[in-house]
Amino acid sequence: METVLEYLFLVVAGFLAGAINAVAGGGSLVSFPALVAVGYAPKVANITNTVAMWPGYIGGTIGYAEQLRGQRRRVLILTAPSIAGAIAGSALLLYTSAESFEAIVPFLILFAAGLMAAQPRLATWVADHRGDRAQSDANVEVLAGVFILAVYGAYFGAGLGILTLAVLAILLPDDLHRSNALKGMLSVIINAAAVAYFAIWGPVEWAPAAVLGVAALAGGFLGVGWARRLSPQRLRQGVIGYAVLAAVVIFFT
Repeated sequence: METVLEYLFLVVAGFLAGAINAVAGGGSLVSFPALVAVGYAPKVANITNTVAMWPGYIGGTIGYAEQLRGQRRRVLILTAPSIAGAIAGSALLLYTSAESFEAIVPFLILFAAGLMAAQPRLATWVADHRGDRAQSDANVEVLAGVFILAVYGAYFGAGLGILTLAVLAILLPDDLHRSNALKGMLSVIINAAAVAYFAIWGPVEWAPAAVLGVAALAGGFLGVGWARRLSPQRLRQGVIGYAVLAAVVIFFT
């Protein structure tokens, strides 16, 4: 990628991704296809996008600092499976050949788009099936669930927040805002481990990662007001439509 227009395109994509993440989640369904559109191979684009979007998770966690109080022990317990799963997912991604990843990436995008489409119904289902009392933080199901989420988060990541919140709400029933805060903290840990792994061994394209990252941060702060003017349903439909189009284009090119 060399042209000014391509950089400007990434700035717009990053800004939109940051605004979408701040309001509804799913910003990677905008930023990742944008990297592919300007010429990066899907595997390189995926790794670069992971690095670029990580700072945005930190900002979201800061906003939930109050809801994280009293969850220190829970975070410490779940840090180990988060890091282990992220390392496993990162290694699996690097082990996957570029050709194989390019073949499966349209289906990963469609899976993430499907999660976003199902988010309202999934939230209702989770609310109906939440237990009355929280299980142990060190429960095997909780540790295994977080590990699997971390593997997915490092391998692809789009839709991770939706999956994580659903798993936490079922396995660790708690106030929804506290569960959302915990989801954000685990996302920070998972992506930090993946970013560290990719920084050492992965083919990160640092220039576009920096452009996307700064634009996404700006979008998170400045684009929220614009994004909130759209109804959640309209915003979700727009992101899903863009993602499906991107999946089709990648599949046939």
